[in-house]
Amino acid sequence: MDNNDWLRQLLMMGVGTTSLVAEKIKEATDQWVKDGKIDSERAKAFVDDLMGQLNADPSNFQKQMERQMKNILQDLGVPRQSEIDELRGRIDRLERQIRDLENKLWR
Repeated sequence: MDNNDWLRQLLMMGVGTTSLVAEKIKEATDQWVKDGKIDSERAKAFVDDLMGQLNADPSNFQKQMERQMKNILQDLGVPRQSEIDELRGRIDRLERQIRDLENKLWR
């Protein structure tokens, strides 16, 4: 799985889409059953328990996804909103200084 697919899936989970998680968990447990690593009853119980935990506390799941997303974006070098706002403020101040200097030259 390349980074774009993983990022897209993480975004989907971050906005509350648990169907993708359920699908991937189901695929994994189906493979475990096929490989003989776990019986079908235990696989079903595992999926049900895990999905129950996700659905029981979606805010915690959401927070974990947001935290992971922030880490990924930071690793990719995407600036935070506060950094962008700070740069906008600096640009505004510089533009004001330039206008002031230009006005002094024309006086």
